[in-house]
Amino acid sequence: MLIVTQVAPYADGPAGVHGVLAQATTALEQLAELAGLSPVVVHDVRNLATHQIETARVLALFTIGETPFSAAQKEAALASWRSGALGVLGVHSATDACHGWPEYGALIGGRFDGHPWTQEFVIDVADRGHPATAHLGERWPWRDEIYLFRALRPDARVLLRLADDQVDLSVPGGRVPASGFPLAWCHTESRGRTFYTALGHFPGAWETPDYLRHLAGGLAWLEAGA
Repeated sequence: MLIVTQVAPYADGPAGVHGVLAQATTALEQLAELAGLSPVVVHDVRNLATHQIETARVLALFTIGETPFSAAQKEAALASWRSGALGVLGVHSATDACHGWPEYGALIGGRFDGHPWTQEFVIDVADRGHPATAHLGERWPWRDEIYLFRALRPDARVLLRLADDQVDLSVPGGRVPASGFPLAWCHTESRGRTFYTALGHFPGAWETPDYLRHLAGGLAWLEAGA
């Protein structure tokens, strides 16, 4: 399992750095090992050989900014994903990466479009029939950044969404996107599988068993399609 935790600039300026990256990396390594996978941490994709992508079973992304994948790496990732050989696990800001790579939106499932709120809120567990959510009740109290998304895939299976009446729409940037407020989803294309969760900004997430089981379930779903 390749674990990419790269902070890269946006096309028009610097990107924010998430302070939980080291903690998240350790947790993802442990989840990989529990799933019988060998974790390989990638801090800079420019040091990643194309054959590593072609032979990996899972590509885990906690990225932000214009991750500098080469054309060959992009082609290898898409081909391996669509063939079903490579599952993609996206965490938090992975939707705010690779805006200059058109196919990445389809790969990850949607594009980050702002986060007007950081607060405590309630999550509706929209689909409890997935390994990433089967352990949760109908509602899940949480604290995080609340992401907005654009270009959500119409075939995305939404697993978590923001419960109604949780946010102040009058704040700057506050609005209801066309897709509503999804917080986790999965999707398939050809034989490819992607699982994405928008949660994970704060250290507390990575110390919460329900969140780690959420990620482990997403990983199990990816592996079930391998």
